[in-house]
Amino acid sequence: MMGNLQENTWSGQFGKDYTDRCIFGPKELNSFYKNEYGITRQDMNNRFLLGLGLENKRILEVGCNVGNQLRMLQYMGFGNLYGIELQQYAVEKAKSLTQGINIIQGVGDDIPFKDGYFDMVFTSGVLIHISPDNINRVLDEIYRCTKEYIWGLEYYADEYTEINYRGNDNLLWKTNFSKLYLDRFPELELVKEEKFKYLNNDNVDVMFLLRKKK
Repeated sequence: MMGNLQENTWSGQFGKDYTDRCIFGPKELNSFYKNEYGITRQDMNNRFLLGLGLENKRILEVGCNVGNQLRMLQYMGFGNLYGIELQQYAVEKAKSLTQGINIIQGVGDDIPFKDGYFDMVFTSGVLIHISPDNINRVLDEIYRCTKEYIWGLEYYADEYTEINYRGNDNLLWKTNFSKLYLDRFPELELVKEEKFKYLNNDNVDVMFLLRKKK
């Protein structure tokens, strides 16, 4: 399980408030990203996923909340989509917002699927909320469950840096997450990586695609 502080916080009212703030259909999500980065989420995704042949392959999002990113992938033509989410409230919301997407309650350090069940496992703004004490367990589970690809969009920093999040400590960190994966799993290779700077501040996010070497 996640460290108790993180798990309890995201499972409680703080997490519910986040969920209620962050419900976006595909078109709303594109507008949100365009305002934040000057590029839509759909265009970001296309830069990394076009040509991989994953449209009918099994894809898992770890920490999917209400399924915003999964709905975007479905909108783009991806069909075999799964999500796990810690917060029961968000899972129930997701079920009301989605059709044909398999979303269940689960945690990133104990993913309830067998080894290599998915062709790709991804996160979007989730690894940043995992305590550095627990991050390796989550990376291990993501690595275990994917047959081929790991994809992510996360806050970027050269070094592990804690950020105060809405007045709370121990809830948000940024680092070089693709390097964490590559250092931990020599069998992975970096396919693509791109940094996206925010339009209204100096923060940077990074999208990365990793693949298990053949």
